Amino acid sequence: MTDRKEFRDLAEPEEAHEAIASLDLSADPEYVSLTEARGRVLAERLDADRDVPGFDRASMDGFAVQARDTFGANEADPAVLDLVGEVHAGTEPDVEVGEGEAVEISTGAVMPPGADAVVMVERTDYVEREGTDGVEVRTALTPGEHTMLAGADIAAGQRALGPGTRLTAREIGLLSALGVDEVPVRGTPTVGIISTGDELVRPGNPLSDESGQIYDVNSYTTAAAVAEAGGDPVLYPHAGDDYEEMERLLLEASEECDLVLSSGSTSASAVDVIYRVIESRGELLLHGVAVKPGKPMLVGRFPDSAYVGLPGYPVSALTIFQTFVAPAIRDAAGLPEPATATVEARMAAEERYDEGRMRLMPTGLVEDEHGRTLAYPVDKGSGATTSLVEADGVVTVPPNTAYLGEGEEVSVRLFSPDVRTPSVLGVGEDDPALSRLLDSLDSPRYLPFGSREGLRRLRNGVPDFAVVSGDAERGSAGTANDSASDASGGTELASYHREWGLVVPSGNPEDIDGLADLVDRDLRFINRGTDSGLRTTLGNAVADLADDRDTTRHELVESIDGFELTVKAHESPARKVAAGAADVGLGLRSTAEKLGLGFVPLGEERVRILVNPNREEKEGVAELASTVDSTLVGVLERLPGVHP
Repeated sequence: MTDRKEFRDLAEPEEAHEAIASLDLSADPEYVSLTEARGRVLAERLDADRDVPGFDRASMDGFAVQARDTFGANEADPAVLDLVGEVHAGTEPDVEVGEGEAVEISTGAVMPPGADAVVMVERTDYVEREGTDGVEVRTALTPGEHTMLAGADIAAGQRALGPGTRLTAREIGLLSALGVDEVPVRGTPTVGIISTGDELVRPGNPLSDESGQIYDVNSYTTAAAVAEAGGDPVLYPHAGDDYEEMERLLLEASEECDLVLSSGSTSASAVDVIYRVIESRGELLLHGVAVKPGKPMLVGRFPDSAYVGLPGYPVSALTIFQTFVAPAIRDAAGLPEPATATVEARMAAEERYDEGRMRLMPTGLVEDEHGRTLAYPVDKGSGATTSLVEADGVVTVPPNTAYLGEGEEVSVRLFSPDVRTPSVLGVGEDDPALSRLLDSLDSPRYLPFGSREGLRRLRNGVPDFAVVSGDAERGSAGTANDSASDASGGTELASYHREWGLVVPSGNPEDIDGLADLVDRDLRFINRGTDSGLRTTLGNAVADLADDRDTTRHELVESIDGFELTVKAHESPARKVAAGAADVGLGLRSTAEKLGLGFVPLGEERVRILVNPNREEKEGVAELASTVDSTLVGVLERLPGVHP
């Protein structure tokens, strides 16, 4: 037995920032070509070694002249000059301008000797003068007019760009004008990424659910976050919970990278060995931070690199990375925090929290009817990968804050500067027809939390719309009546019906005929979650059967093997049946036919799209309404067992 490493003295968040700041993440400066320089940061000052332009030049098409020859000229009394030649851009002048003479010149061409001004062609006319071509100048000029003198843009010896300048198209244009083809830039920190755990499998490889395997999420999310922060991510093979293999990978990455990031194997468990590797081959600076999520965080150093251990759950790992590690990578790369990295918002609903440590609250964003940004917590548990796309950023809640009130101002640190508020936010029943409707909208977000949760959030005023299903008259997950705006808190935008029942293997080998078979026979059943309107509809049907048999709903539920065994999505029970994990599943006709399974119909239930009455004028809601009007009927026609 190995000793457990307990989190006895959790470091405060500021200590974690200080520990990471003490690490040297910087990479050596390097030279890159102009074609590779965009977005990089200059490592040193660059001075101009030549004038730009390197010659006096015309700034427009016209005629190069001596300004004093035009003094007093105007429309009524033009100055007439002899035309003695021409100069084009990119050619050396072969003519000199003397008194009373003019030379035709192109924009950007070298000013010929003797000329000190250019008259634009629009203020001149060609004339013949005693058999010689001439030009009438109908305006007076001053010396230097319509010309750019050598060094007027930037002069030789002048400071062109300073260290720390981020190179954009403008700076690259200036460097091009100076003839620079390579520039010294700050080195990009190389960040080695190692996900740990025997259960991990890289995407693209076969997965064994029976063995509890999961796909490696953290390697790819962390790599993308590293690149956004200005680092150069390097993915290493994932490490199992074996000390020797863990040590080998960590040391290999530490020799090749400026920073090593691992995720997982940092909690207080006998099989978690990373901290032992750090202690034996480097220095462990910190183990455990008083934050939620992400308490099991490591900070240390190897002889040749820095090390940070992130939590294993994807949302926790990304949250801790963005809070503690990304600023250090940006600093090492010389990059400022993006201007759009933080947005101000108001809480869409109240949120209570009382655990005595800082909370990094994953947060989603939605706009209200006035275009103001609202924030709502996204908390499905740290292990829920879908929270990565449902959360837009993080709100830092101090440890002494137990309550965030509705309307309270908060700062949301975005997971990425590319994050944009969804055009419309919906919550409610998982439904195939709705999924097809959403495909026609511009950047919607829909949270399939079930009818009951959709109604709860709609009444709290958070989403723009909710989708609910169930028997309205029976007081299920549906609403209490059919009025336009009722106890649901929403205005009905549209409704349709879907056929529900029992999904069985193809050919119905158990010859299942109806709900009574679940009660009377030894059949393995898979149900939907308690927030699902479909689950409530089933519960009402069981209650009806109990009345017919003069017994209780509870008695019948107890006799159904698996009634309390629930899965999330509308296809999940059917997929369990298809995999042979169950004899019967609760589902829809459209799902059964899609997956090539049998179906025993039990009835129809109504699905309603309810709009937040305060958001009816919002642009995204208007787009939803228009889409429903134009495409709903067509969508329903393509789904078996669904109709208006």
